[in-house]
Amino acid sequence: MTQQRITEALTTAFSSHSIVFWHDADGEFSFSVRNLLPEGIELLYLDDLPALSIKLQLERATPRARFLLYSAKPVPDPASDWLLDIRLRSRSFHADNASILLEDLGLSSQQLRAHLKERAKFLKSKDRVDRLKRWVTPNDAAGDLDRKMIAVLARAEQPELSGILLRLFSALVQDGVANLDAEPKAWTDIVANDLMDSFWVLVEQEMGYRDAAPTLRDLLFRILVTDFSRTVSGSCPAQLSHFILNDKARAANASVFVAGWRSHMQHFGSYDALSGKVARELGLSAVIAGLPAESLAESMTFEEVERRIIQDLKDRIIAGAGADMDTLRELIARRRDGHWANKLLAHSSATTRALASCYDALEAATSFFELKEKFNAGFGFANAEAGLTAYQSGLFRFDQLYRQINHAADGVEPTGWALLHELRERIESAYSGWFVPQLGSAWSKVLEGSDGLLSRWKTGAWVNQPDFFEQHVMAHLEAGIRRVFVVISDAFRYEAAEELVREINGKSRFKAALTAMLGVLPSYTALGMASLLPHHTLAYRKNSNLDVMADDAVVSTLEQRSAHLSKYQGVAVKADELLAMGKDKGREFVRDHRVIYVYHDRIDLLGDKQGSEGQTFDAVAQTLTELNQLATFIVNSLNGSLVLITADHGFLYQESALDDADKSTLGDKPEGTLRAKKRYLLGQGIGQNSKAWCGNTAVTAGTTAGEGSMDFWVPKGAARFHFAGGARFVHGSAMPQEIVIPVITLRESENQSARTRAVEFSLLGSSNKVVTNKQRFEFIQTEPVSERVLARSVLVSLRDGETMISDEQPVTFDSSSGLMDERKRSVILTIRFGQYDKSKDHFLIARDTQTRVEVMRIPLKVDLAFANDF
Repeated sequence: MTQQRITEALTTAFSSHSIVFWHDADGEFSFSVRNLLPEGIELLYLDDLPALSIKLQLERATPRARFLLYSAKPVPDPASDWLLDIRLRSRSFHADNASILLEDLGLSSQQLRAHLKERAKFLKSKDRVDRLKRWVTPNDAAGDLDRKMIAVLARAEQPELSGILLRLFSALVQDGVANLDAEPKAWTDIVANDLMDSFWVLVEQEMGYRDAAPTLRDLLFRILVTDFSRTVSGSCPAQLSHFILNDKARAANASVFVAGWRSHMQHFGSYDALSGKVARELGLSAVIAGLPAESLAESMTFEEVERRIIQDLKDRIIAGAGADMDTLRELIARRRDGHWANKLLAHSSATTRALASCYDALEAATSFFELKEKFNAGFGFANAEAGLTAYQSGLFRFDQLYRQINHAADGVEPTGWALLHELRERIESAYSGWFVPQLGSAWSKVLEGSDGLLSRWKTGAWVNQPDFFEQHVMAHLEAGIRRVFVVISDAFRYEAAEELVREINGKSRFKAALTAMLGVLPSYTALGMASLLPHHTLAYRKNSNLDVMADDAVVSTLEQRSAHLSKYQGVAVKADELLAMGKDKGREFVRDHRVIYVYHDRIDLLGDKQGSEGQTFDAVAQTLTELNQLATFIVNSLNGSLVLITADHGFLYQESALDDADKSTLGDKPEGTLRAKKRYLLGQGIGQNSKAWCGNTAVTAGTTAGEGSMDFWVPKGAARFHFAGGARFVHGSAMPQEIVIPVITLRESENQSARTRAVEFSLLGSSNKVVTNKQRFEFIQTEPVSERVLARSVLVSLRDGETMISDEQPVTFDSSSGLMDERKRSVILTIRFGQYDKSKDHFLIARDTQTRVEVMRIPLKVDLAFANDF
């Protein structure tokens, strides 16, 4: 130790005491001690002066005087120490490194000097000592110091075993690839600083792991398998039993550690990689192949568990008969709350996105087959109005669920998994082979004939699409609305609009309502777009484009529509161009207009092309997002108080390849044909055909009779006239999916009844004591979720102040059931092994998953009378 360092240490000693004893037993500094004195310190040699003389000198000194009492001999026995009274109110000083460090670290026990000498390798680094100082407390023992030294070497966030293991295990993963045999630098440092034995002692104390030749690899296997064994219902598979930690109480700490690792936003990626590697080496897929989903419902240890549950649920859904769909939904909800399929992590993990999509597909398939069960006898409508109303009120769900299933399954395809292939085949068979043909057959009966819808194209209170401007836009303007925004999304189907309305109504400031119109026939873009514009007359112009005119003006392009709208104090604009204007330019653009038509095109843009029609359902999902953003921009940035969202037509889509049965063979086109598409023929004087639904646009679209109208043929049901170009995405004919046109009326509302709030929940049971290291807590969602009462996800844990003494488990309250039993949710918390003050309040705390706002705090006593396996 340098002289300067000794002087600095003496200065520190005198900062709190005026008298300091220095017993230099080896006499190492007997000749240089005077040169080591800090300024203002008087030196007294104990070996040269009688005790009485020293006492007198100290008593006669001024109050500000400070003395170093130096001896080249050991500290005398207290019984023969004449200066004991002075020694008891003074401070002792030692000039060896260990003693200096003892002082620097603020440790109170002199017995630690020997231990610090043993840790000389670690302590020779000033940087390591400085980092160690942050964590040392005066009463630390040798084991505490070693734990904190190991934490320094591991660069852990906190000086706890969990933080140390997190760093060590995470270092086994490089660039997303796990190497169980790698030796992390932190581990090399632990070994090099003679702290390896202390590390394994710490692991045994905390988790009960002990082995003749312990390794990080073996410890990882033990921790993961133990966590799995503690969460699987029933006996753990025999193939894994030798990996289970024997100390059941301390094994709880392994589960708490694993749960914290999984939920750590910086390190969960390493957990995923390592647990996957361990699962493959264990052959876990085969080990758990026979376990039912219920046995694995609470296990989050391995991704293979998720795949096994998905496989089991998929098999049950396909089997159908006797499957308890409510149980399946509960299992799906629990797994969505867990680690592997949690959508909150989907942005950073392709695997999580795929697993979440699997559950989306399974849930939608469950609802699809339940719905099918209600209509196994097929469909029957008393008249066209009954058929349209039936579709609007519920049958649209077949199309919606079919889309959701396939879109979710498409999200799984990039992984190469075959988990959902059989399910997709069954859904395709049920949808394209049963629903669409059955619906088409029933619909045909009320469409055809002298009293059928085709003969008059008007039914009940349904608004026809050509009356949209008068019935919806003008009605609001005349009622005092200053400005109306009309958003028209090409091929935006009714079922997608219903989903959008549910999303919009989840926003506190918005209130959306959905109604439907009877679309024009043929149901294609040019005619549908023209019919939505203000007009007195609609008519065809017999040119190469077969343009549709509104009030004798061609309205095929955006510029033409904008010019036509200007007569009504209106303007037309593309959706992306309006958004690009931003707030200020956007307000300036709409300022002088009462009617703004905003055109959005994604579904038809992709679906109506052979090369991209397979992206139709992804286009619908994007459309829902974009229309939501567009409506929000209009209301928030452009002060739009009323937004109408509608479409020109809908569409039919099926995943499976079409065959001859889907083709309505016409032979040669009839004389007089002016346009021939997959789902319609237009012409004049084309006559009738028994293989098609036939009519005239004067009836079905209100076009001017005679030269201004067109005869049409459209194929019956879901058939196509030909297969040129894409054939899976089609529109133009008269199926409900094509002609039930949505109209969403969206307003801004500050009315209290329109505000949304999160659903409430409470803890069930009267016990306020935790007595086992695995404790089940049951909650009740106090009300159903609805448009204005929103689902809520929370993280539940047991805490001592801010310190978690359990793992943290997610739970979601999203039931729309009116039955309280169906709104119960439970969570199992694993309590850390340790000693707890039985008289002290600990707290069961629930925090919002996204905001981390505390929403529940319940005092509990912790009295771990015994450990259990649950």
